[in-house]
Amino acid sequence: MTDAGAPRRFETTHWSIVRAAGGDDSKARTALSSLCETYWWPLYWFARRRGASVEDAQDLTQGFLTRLIDKQEIRNADQERGRFRTFLLTAFTHYNLNEAQRDRTEKRGGGQAALSLEFETAEGRYQLEPKDARTPESIYNRRWAITVLDGALQQLRREETAAGRFVEFELIKPALLGHSPTGGYEAWAHTLGSSEGAIKVAVHRLRKRFQRVLRDAVSDTVSSESEVEDELKFLMDALRR
Repeated sequence: MTDAGAPRRFETTHWSIVRAAGGDDSKARTALSSLCETYWWPLYWFARRRGASVEDAQDLTQGFLTRLIDKQEIRNADQERGRFRTFLLTAFTHYNLNEAQRDRTEKRGGGQAALSLEFETAEGRYQLEPKDARTPESIYNRRWAITVLDGALQQLRREETAAGRFVEFELIKPALLGHSPTGGYEAWAHTLGSSEGAIKVAVHRLRKRFQRVLRDAVSDTVSSESEVEDELKFLMDALRR
């Protein structure tokens, strides 16, 4: 477990995976594939908000990520640009403008299997978004923030499950997102057969650990420690839009 007081070490960030995958490191390319399968939803929502049909948005997203991995165009990625979020959106926009049509006439992936992307689920969630005046960039940033937040929650769930506290975690998880139970902590204590004081301690512990996990998740998407706080604030702002 990471020491909450220790500085984050930037040795295994998303950028380090991108750099390694630009060479011949098959493990890094596999890791990059995993990253793409994690962060594709914001790209898909961006394409949809820009006016792409469901089918075209699927083709654009799949085509871009396949090219990113299989054709090693990430050799051109520059960590000095800062944030992985910005890098992906810039590269995706460039792909839409310059490469997508050509890829549609080719067999994508060079014989490689397509990424496993749950487009039906993503489209269903997209349809729940309000039909307002938010820009494609705003939609992308909000979906990115949700993805990072969900990843942190999933990691915390795994930790709590391994420690035998799955039921407790699932019950008090809303407190990590700023929600309070109907009836207060006493209601949670009654459900768990515990005391209100014990619940308060558990909530405090989980909040502290969640902040650390979320910070580490954000650290993975930037190039230096100095960018972490700004990125955290940016993501929180994006969630409120």
